[in-house]
Amino acid sequence: MTEATESGTVGERGIVVTESAARRIAALKLQEEAEDAFLRIAVSGGGCSGFQYGITFDEQKNPDDFVFERDGVTVIVDDTSLDLLNGAEIDFVEDLMGASFQIRNPNAASSCGCGNSFSIA
Repeated sequence: MTEATESGTVGERGIVVTESAARRIAALKLQEEAEDAFLRIAVSGGGCSGFQYGITFDEQKNPDDFVFERDGVTVIVDDTSLDLLNGAEIDFVEDLMGASFQIRNPNAASSCGCGNSFSIA
């Protein structure tokens, strides 16, 4: 398990968790009564574009997990997913269309309309 700084980088690989995302994660942890859990972001094969994002609460850290912290909130990403998420920004956006987590992934060559899946070049 590798710890990251608040800026989100571990050596040359990392993600950034925005202040808005950290606030929403903290609120969801309270709502779900999951105070000891962390948010896990994973990438798996599938979706309409080739890969899909998965966001879940998890209480277990694995040896290949990288840990990113922001404002007291912990986000974990496994080593393989971090290869596909490197440099991504995790944000929570509220607008007239609704509210959702958004992943701005510089490695994605294209993504589907819903933003839950992507392809790489």
